[in-house]
Amino acid sequence: MEYTVEELARKRANNEAFLLLDVRTAKELEIVSLAGAKHIPLHELEASIGTLSAWKDKEVICMCHHGGRSAMAQRILLKNGFTDVKNLAGGIHAYAEEVDTSLAIYE
Repeated sequence: MEYTVEELARKRANNEAFLLLDVRTAKELEIVSLAGAKHIPLHELEASIGTLSAWKDKEVICMCHHGGRSAMAQRILLKNGFTDVKNLAGGIHAYAEEVDTSLAIYE
């Protein structure tokens, strides 16, 4: 399942309980990030899965730059028993373009 950036913005504005998992690289995180997101680069996700165990039966929204890596993260989490995992369609790039234009956009 995918979430739109508008749906994410609504959830954030309403202070709903969910984990926003940012799977971009540390270098990308230095350029732009969303407050409250947990950062685990995609290449470290399998090894770090235990740190997310409290979220196994709660909502997790995976985010990357455009949505490709976060879709992979979504599959990894589902394969490891997580039950409510979504992918942010368009990633932080779409969020910066459509929701918060003060955020940096990068290629």
